[in-house]
Amino acid sequence: MNNPHRELIARLARRGLWLLLVLAAVLSLARPGEAQGRGPIYTLTLDGVVSRFSVGFLERAMREAEAAGAELLIVQLSAQGAVLSEVRSAAAQVAQARVPVVVYVTPPGTRSGAAGVWLLPAAHLAAMAPNTSFGIAAPLVQPTANLSDATRELLYNETINQFTDWNRARGRSDAWVEQAVRQGLVLNNEQAVALVPPAVDVVARDLQELLVTLEGRVVVLEDGEQRTLSTLGRAPQPLAPTLWEQVLLLLATPTVAFLLLVLAAVAIYGELVTPGLGVLAGLGIVLLLAAAVGLIVLPVRWLAVLGLVIAFGLIVADLYTPSHGAFTVVGLVVLVVSALTLFDAAQAPGVGVALWAVVLVALLVAAFAAVGIYLVLRTRNRPVATGQEGLVGRLAEVRKRLDPEGFVFVEGALWRAVSEDGDVEPGELVRVTGVYELRLTVRRVTEEPGPAPRSSPDRQG
Repeated sequence: MNNPHRELIARLARRGLWLLLVLAAVLSLARPGEAQGRGPIYTLTLDGVVSRFSVGFLERAMREAEAAGAELLIVQLSAQGAVLSEVRSAAAQVAQARVPVVVYVTPPGTRSGAAGVWLLPAAHLAAMAPNTSFGIAAPLVQPTANLSDATRELLYNETINQFTDWNRARGRSDAWVEQAVRQGLVLNNEQAVALVPPAVDVVARDLQELLVTLEGRVVVLEDGEQRTLSTLGRAPQPLAPTLWEQVLLLLATPTVAFLLLVLAAVAIYGELVTPGLGVLAGLGIVLLLAAAVGLIVLPVRWLAVLGLVIAFGLIVADLYTPSHGAFTVVGLVVLVVSALTLFDAAQAPGVGVALWAVVLVALLVAAFAAVGIYLVLRTRNRPVATGQEGLVGRLAEVRKRLDPEGFVFVEGALWRAVSEDGDVEPGELVRVTGVYELRLTVRRVTEEPGPAPRSSPDRQG
């Protein structure tokens, strides 16, 4: 005969077991729902040069992440140059973000330079891909020479203390900070993790490995709030710059700004030497304004800009003076030196015009100048079939307004001309009074005009 108490206990045990199984099933079903209810994981890429426009894009991305209650914002850093004042501002924004921010130096082979030095310590979590590095070989802080020793020391200590506070708050090493600030330092990913404690939190080959590694990590935000990250199996959503931001980021590229400046100079020169409706001048002004956008946000050496102007002036002068290429050679040297020193490396480490662009522009300008000088010399030495003096007394039609200089059409060719008696509008007839090298002097027709100038443009003077 069975004991009733034992049967009761057995029934309760079976029911308790079933209850535990049901509860486990409910919890297992609730986990995916909980993960689905968490905020999105966003990613963005900072490449090229960290400038004012890059910082604006980063700030917008952080605002969107905060508004969406994002789980995480991953900044994929591949920028090799940075304007120090701007990247410092970006680092402060990252440190104060109300969502966890991971700065990830990637892809493999990236040298993140000054951008990495500032953004990695400020990030809630710092990550690097294999074969990457951060830091520069020059002091991160370079006070101007006119500052006193006390002021210079104050600037050094301010930056050192900021880095130290960030690293200690994140549990990362600050042993490298003082050398980086005062002397310059470059750390690769292996050296960074070898420090005790490590200077970075994670080394991951790619984004997916990074997400796996971040699962369950606890992040403390600026206000003391703790967040436990849930990243396993999550699909990150990329945040891309808007079309306007893309245009601004492109214009703030040093090589693009330099090329726009060169093209603007060529267009304006083309307008000065050829008659037209101002199309080239308008194009030159637009290109100049576009170049100015980049030059304004980058630390430009204005002496180098002046050098570019002088270089083009010398090259153009060679077309009108018998220097036989001497001005062009000097102009090319000034052009190359000015282009290579166009941006201040002390204020923006890693920012400069690409060498290929400097070489390309120098070769194209040299070829253009050589052709121009050859044509000018050939024209000067060419025997005159009818004699330029034969143009004296001929009627010419004004093609570009004489005020007092412009262009006229005579004997089937366009000639640069100077009016001796005031401005003359296009379409009016003038009479040639003299020829000086390749320039005519003309007077407005006051008597009954003779035959109109021939209209077939068979040659150009």
